[in-house]
Amino acid sequence: MDLLQQIVERAKSNKQRIVLPEATEERTLKAADRVLADDIADIILIGNPEEIKNLAKGWDLHNIDKATIIDPLNNEKSEEYAALLAELRKKKGMTIEQARELVKNPLYLGCMIIKTEGADGQISGALSTTGDTLRPALQIIKCAPGITCVSGAMLLITKQQQYGDNGLVVMGDVAVTPMPDADQLAQIAICTAQTAKSVAGVDPKVAMLSFSTKGSAKHEVVDKVVEATRLAKERAPWLDVDGELQADAALVPSVGEKKAPGSPIAGKANVLVVPCLEVGNIGYKLVQRLGDAIAIGPILQGIARPVNDLSRGCSVDDIYYMVAITACQAQDAKKA
Repeated sequence: MDLLQQIVERAKSNKQRIVLPEATEERTLKAADRVLADDIADIILIGNPEEIKNLAKGWDLHNIDKATIIDPLNNEKSEEYAALLAELRKKKGMTIEQARELVKNPLYLGCMIIKTEGADGQISGALSTTGDTLRPALQIIKCAPGITCVSGAMLLITKQQQYGDNGLVVMGDVAVTPMPDADQLAQIAICTAQTAKSVAGVDPKVAMLSFSTKGSAKHEVVDKVVEATRLAKERAPWLDVDGELQADAALVPSVGEKKAPGSPIAGKANVLVVPCLEVGNIGYKLVQRLGDAIAIGPILQGIARPVNDLSRGCSVDDIYYMVAITACQAQDAKKA
């Protein structure tokens, strides 16, 4: 069974409630229909019920009636949500009138449903920007305990099965925080390990990457990785993490033995934490294009309940699998 099918099966084993706030968008509604047909998650669609039903009929979708449909302009809980939102944003000066308008916005409404425990996760981005997806999540759901920065992980399924976990490596951050400091980098390490475990189902072995291995080069950017490694070990003593390591020392056993003898991670890493977003974003795209790897993500991490961002060029398949991924994250978030 391939990794994506494993993720789907894990999602099915403990169904979660996933909000799709862009319900009238064609790819989103078609993906929702497939998710409902395959019984992967309970779907909450936000939009005009009549319009959604007409679209489903026009696109020959037969499972949309299994979804819960919430009309943002005619919602019996609007006033309750507005009062809570105004309270949450009181220090930022939000008035009840502003809150009433915002809870008509599907992206904000979805986050309010999650905040009040009516849903477990949300996916948008087929129509919306990353900023529009993240803003309500950070204002309403907020970061997970002990986390102050959001990041993005990428699952890379390579053909080099001797590396990582049978060719699978999880890389972070590839999507959100451009220049993390040591504290943020430690958080990214912990969150990426959590994603590797909850989504990919692997036992995370985390390498903090640099252009230096165990003091082979001196520079302030190396010092940042060394400090981040120390902080990650301090905050998550259960985590198998080591650094600083060069990529070859992290992945290749023979190189790891030479460059970092005695390291518990060198040559065995399946989670790669890069020192900045440039490295992560460029690195995963090089592996994807030149190494013919399958890249799944980015998977957003660090939010108290999962909220994921799609590319506006996404396919129906992308949304379908992101629902399963979000469901796996939601299962894990409830254990925290």
